[in-house]
Amino acid sequence: MINGAHFLLYSRDPDADRAFLRDVLGFTHVDAGRGWLIFALPPSEIAVHPAEQNSCVLYLMCDDVKAEIAKLEAKNVRCAPIDEARWGRKTTFTLPGGGEVGLYQPSHPTAIGLK
Repeated sequence: MINGAHFLLYSRDPDADRAFLRDVLGFTHVDAGRGWLIFALPPSEIAVHPAEQNSCVLYLMCDDVKAEIAKLEAKNVRCAPIDEARWGRKTTFTLPGGGEVGLYQPSHPTAIGLK
């Protein structure tokens, strides 16, 4: 039985990105050894979109994107302007290692909580 998912985030500065996930986003974690932190994520879902190239994108979901942006900006995290998309309100921010993460407030039904 599949009981979870493990998302890999490749980074040019993994220590800085781990600190960001721990200290800025407040994700709880375990230390798998020698400072290798593995973070608990909020409940998640996966969607498959058509594209010219295969890729993987991380979007964190929230109930109020403006409120989350304010929390991030209070911690000196700069967010892109809000984009009003057909499927929700979204922004992005850049991790210390250079990777980009999306943040969005969905306007569509979500699969969170389904079994």
